[in-house]
Amino acid sequence: MWIGIDDTDSPGGMCTTYIGAVLVRELPRSGIPVSAVRLVRLNPNVIHKTRGNAAVCLEAEGDPETAFAVACRCVEALADFAAPDTNPGVVVCETRPPQDFYERALRDFCGIDEARALLDAVGARYRGYKNRRGLIGATAAVASVLPDCTYELLTYRKRENWGTPRRVDRESVFGAEEATYPHTWDSVDRENDVLVCVPRTPDPVLFGIRGESPEWVRKARSRIRSEEPACEQVFVTNQGTDAHLIPGTIGGLAEGRSYIIPGTVAGEPETGPGGHVSVLLEDRGGTIRAMAYEPTKGFRDVVRALIPGDTVVAVGSCRKGSINLEKLCVRTLAEAFRIRPPVCVACRRRMTSAGRGKGYKCRVCGARATEPEVERIERRIAPGWYEVPPSARRHLARPLVRGAPAWPGCPGGDGGGD
Repeated sequence: MWIGIDDTDSPGGMCTTYIGAVLVRELPRSGIPVSAVRLVRLNPNVIHKTRGNAAVCLEAEGDPETAFAVACRCVEALADFAAPDTNPGVVVCETRPPQDFYERALRDFCGIDEARALLDAVGARYRGYKNRRGLIGATAAVASVLPDCTYELLTYRKRENWGTPRRVDRESVFGAEEATYPHTWDSVDRENDVLVCVPRTPDPVLFGIRGESPEWVRKARSRIRSEEPACEQVFVTNQGTDAHLIPGTIGGLAEGRSYIIPGTVAGEPETGPGGHVSVLLEDRGGTIRAMAYEPTKGFRDVVRALIPGDTVVAVGSCRKGSINLEKLCVRTLAEAFRIRPPVCVACRRRMTSAGRGKGYKCRVCGARATEPEVERIERRIAPGWYEVPPSARRHLARPLVRGAPAWPGCPGGDGGGD
């Protein structure tokens, strides 16, 4: 059977993965062994999400009625019901809902009634609390199939430490990343000197390590010094896979979906208030603004280095009529030139304009010239893929260390991922 849980946390505390980890330990006490534990990220643009829009799925064997009772008991004991936007859902099914529901919850939007209809159709046991929105994620979790997957080891704090500053040795985390990269990733952001894997929110998570296998995340974890955790759990997950992306074209994008789209730079990049950088892209008569927000730090310099005529592939979510960039491929570079008045042959001084359409004139000797000096400028970027730093990366976004997306005309794509 498959057991799905979602929407148990709030900005003020708790974590759905923590309840999943507790359930992994509670079910065997009722004679129900757990064979797999899955952390399933869904559409990152859903406005009702708390942080990373994660649901949990456990695969187990035993009596479904007992499993359902244990799962509901755990959720009722631990979920943050006091938070107005916390609406848990619990699902136990022996026949899985169609995979299509997971894929739509990952890339699009689904409704509560739709989830309930699918659960009724497969004879699932389910319970939705408050407005029952958590049934959407719980249903998507049990319906999920992961053609590409990664792993995350999450350690959890003892209850008496919840809400207090986390005690994790910074240097040991940097050392763990150095010892295991590229088999683990996003534990730290070296360029910006940020500890990424230790959250700042008041939830039970102490730290998390992401990587390509259970062995590698455990190896990294073994090097980290911290306060004593209550427990830890390795999840198989769709994180770092780009599974949320949809191939798209400018002019055909829908709000709240995440795309990979080609385009040509149609204007000079602009830096706005707060340090956010934007650039206009066009394709087939349509235009859209691509955004690199301040938290993306040095990635903004890539966008600033673009000029009209460059061809690119933009990756990111469509929000309020723009693309919020997660990655960018520079396919081809336009030639850049600097046009200046010519240098006087006699005086070796630069001429000035003689007026519109009248060429150039030397202020010293009066010599004239008709053509300007054209200098080719070496570009500050090269064709290839660029990504936001680990401190700004979305959970689902595939880091380039795992391989770039496969797209015609883009270097380095290996075709992996979902």
